[in-house]
Amino acid sequence: MVLMVCAMAIPAAFGWQVRADSFPPLHAKWLPRVGPGTLPALALAVVGGTWALSAAQNLPWRRLLALTWVFGAAWMFSLALVDGVSGIDGILGSPYEYLRTARATTDISATLHEYISRIPSDSSAPWPVHVAGHPPGALMFFVLLVRLGLGSDLVAGIVVVLLAATTPVAVLVAARALGVELQGRRALPFVVLAPAAIWQAVSADAMFAAVAAWGLATLALGAARRSVGWSLLAGVILGYTVTLSYGLPLLAFLAVAVLLAARAWFPLGFAVVGALAVVLTFAALGFPWWEALPVLHERYWDGLASLRPASYWLWGNLAALAFCAGPLLGAALASAGPHLVAAVRRPSQHVVGVLVVAAVLTVVAADVSLMSKAEVERIWLPFVPWLLLSTVFLPERWRRPGLVLQIGMTLALQHLLWTDW
Repeated sequence: MVLMVCAMAIPAAFGWQVRADSFPPLHAKWLPRVGPGTLPALALAVVGGTWALSAAQNLPWRRLLALTWVFGAAWMFSLALVDGVSGIDGILGSPYEYLRTARATTDISATLHEYISRIPSDSSAPWPVHVAGHPPGALMFFVLLVRLGLGSDLVAGIVVVLLAATTPVAVLVAARALGVELQGRRALPFVVLAPAAIWQAVSADAMFAAVAAWGLATLALGAARRSVGWSLLAGVILGYTVTLSYGLPLLAFLAVAVLLAARAWFPLGFAVVGALAVVLTFAALGFPWWEALPVLHERYWDGLASLRPASYWLWGNLAALAFCAGPLLGAALASAGPHLVAAVRRPSQHVVGVLVVAAVLTVVAADVSLMSKAEVERIWLPFVPWLLLSTVFLPERWRRPGLVLQIGMTLALQHLLWTDW
């Protein structure tokens, strides 16, 4: 919480231009308001704060999975609807996002062949910011929605929220496959009700997070069952995440953690084959990922990145992460400390600990790369659920007050700040 306060106060106190809208470390503006989603959000907050902990512990497995998805989607929709329908369709309808380009895409082969040449901002027909800043897997997802008749701003926003709501389900499936279902249930309310829900409704990165979570869940299933099918599917899904964001190869930390926790390297070869099949298919169709990355790097440093001071964002990013995951994350990681040390020594005996260690290493690597200065409250969404597994280690007396703190932070952020995602 000190980090969060410093990240807000220091730029204001010293006139430090950190280039993140008007409310660093978040890309947001101060705009107190209420709206159509306020009352539903308050009602769901009461339900979550009162019954989520017991429900997560006691509900039968299938009912828990279904309720997690339904409640998570309702929570995200209610938060988005604080801004009315524009809270759902306004973001993806932006000219900086994917949908407008997806609607204009008539020839996928030609798009992939010219993709790299249109990344530089000084090219003859540069891509919009988000299309240029990501591999074409993200754009192709929205092209698919358009082809399926789901390409309006509103419907695409609804699809993204419904997918985002599956992320905690995937984390729970992974936990069960790795033999730590009870710990997964203990962490579940904190994953569902974290402030991250604000950015999951509605940003494309929420879809990235869901795909990443299911990739890791299927990898856990492949390891637990020694299944070729699940292992290949995990590789395909994780390979597709590489085509969604240039930063998501960092999921390798979590993938290795899953295999260490399962004490099973059986899936590795099959997963690698599946992942390479996806990446090489994109290359054969005209988009070699490895050639695009240095071009993207140049565009990145030609833009705002060169104006955003690393001396602030190296720690300001972590403050933004604390807003997204909730201030309880610091307490959870501190409580997890001894377990994380033990997990490094004996990964297979400390499954949750090794997953949290991997998530921490992922964030550290992403931060020091300086390829995400600002906006990490959405960019790091794929890492947040795995970090929040650390809430398993909170003292029992902290759990309900801590969950209420998380819920209160979520409501406060949504009603006081106007976020761009």
